[in-house]
Amino acid sequence: MTNSIIEKSPLFELRADIGISATPEQVYAVVSDLPRSAEWSPECKGGEWVSGEPSTVGAIFRGENLRAEEVVAWAPLIRGTWYTEARITAAEPGRTFRWMMLTHAREDQESIWGFDIAADGAGSVLTHHFRMGKATAGIHKIVADLDEAGREKFIIEWGAKLEQDLAVTLGLIKNIIEKQ
Repeated sequence: MTNSIIEKSPLFELRADIGISATPEQVYAVVSDLPRSAEWSPECKGGEWVSGEPSTVGAIFRGENLRAEEVVAWAPLIRGTWYTEARITAAEPGRTFRWMMLTHAREDQESIWGFDIAADGAGSVLTHHFRMGKATAGIHKIVADLDEAGREKFIIEWGAKLEQDLAVTLGLIKNIIEKQ
């Protein structure tokens, strides 16, 4: 795959922001509670902490995920339920919460999700971000049998799906927090 779009780094670097009528500490209390992610994530249906002190750096979260058939329907993606593990890499109450996706052997991948929170008047601005430096083993598996045009199409469509997921997630989190 020399000179392939899959070799680009970062492969994805996305972010979205939303204003929330709550303090940074109130926002952090929600977004750092990953078992609640079923309330706001388009794919993660919750999960459990499998090692470490929950929501602290080094803790590992096992997420249960569900992907519908229509998501980038032409691509050879995992459909239905599957599981992932992630290690918390930053946990600063009221400021930032980040996690790195792990391989099945619990090795780090360059796939990092997170939230940053900033005070904004009487409320906060919540930023949700995703960065994939090098393509993960999963991405390589998805595109293995695609020609370069297919790989480019997948990366474009997957990037658009991820951007939509970030925005949907933020909207749902805002609703949850502001209705508390």
